[in-house]
Amino acid sequence: MVAEPIPEELAAPLSDATGPNEPDEDDVAILDAYSAAVSSVAEALIPSVASLRVTRQVNGWGPASGSGSAVAFTPDGYLVTSAHVVAGSEKGVAAFVDGRELEFRVVGRDPLSDLAVVRANGDLQAARLGDAAKLKVGQLVVAIGNPLGFAGSVTAGVVSALGRSLATRDGRSSRLVENVIQTDAALNPGNSGGALADSRGRVVGINTAVAGIGLGLAVPIDATTRGILSSLMRDGRVRRAYLGVVGGPRPLPPALAHDLGRGRALEVVQLLDRSPAAAAGVRPGDLIVELDGRPIQGVGDLQRLLVGELVGRRVGLRVARGNKLVELPLTPSELV
Repeated sequence: MVAEPIPEELAAPLSDATGPNEPDEDDVAILDAYSAAVSSVAEALIPSVASLRVTRQVNGWGPASGSGSAVAFTPDGYLVTSAHVVAGSEKGVAAFVDGRELEFRVVGRDPLSDLAVVRANGDLQAARLGDAAKLKVGQLVVAIGNPLGFAGSVTAGVVSALGRSLATRDGRSSRLVENVIQTDAALNPGNSGGALADSRGRVVGINTAVAGIGLGLAVPIDATTRGILSSLMRDGRVRRAYLGVVGGPRPLPPALAHDLGRGRALEVVQLLDRSPAAAAGVRPGDLIVELDGRPIQGVGDLQRLLVGELVGRRVGLRVARGNKLVELPLTPSELV
């Protein structure tokens, strides 16, 4: 029998072969780069992430302790955290990895975005804020918290999904937090309110919830969030306009879709009594296509427009009713 020649690509000397437990040089280089990126982010951000210890009253049964994390974003003491971390509390103690324990007070909280701002009595190392709008699925992110106060908690992963929504509630009011970041960087207990950072150490999200096994959610740092933080620092709250409609997206009739150049609108499923929308003549079944001259295709579009500047100002609401467009003057009130 004549032996078949060995293919050239399989004829490498045995001494050059990699053992089953020995990664090749390319894999080692990738792992080294990955580790270096995560370590660099951790080194930059851990000093800016605090452990918050709070005491709150629980249903009249007396004080109960809670904890979470927060991220310093100004050198003069302001930190951002999750609203649920400081719910029911007005003050507490912020502990840092350098051993300092600083008293803080709650400056403002916004349960409808699950964000809050607190201010510590001392100078802080401020983290850099990034822009979540520039994130891409598959991008490396690092979750940093400080659940115990003396050592930062660091996990790494990738952005597994963008554009998620997170339902929030404050009393009778509810809202969808938009463009929530989903990541497979594990969130440890006490990491709520901590930082989600990109590979350059910029904070692109505030860790808020566990979405399932191995998945976490973070409220994005973007233009909307920056406006919320500014309002909390300035006023201690976020003013929002209120129309009094409950609805969801719905396709427009083909003729109207052609005329408007878009295919969807917000259908009014329920109209709340004595609301600005009811007073303006809005009816259940109407399709909201514009508010104040700006297009509406879903709940998110409407939410973005219901800012404090609209409160008490007469604006135009354009709805599709049947196959006709109807203009309705409307004056939003303040959401309370």
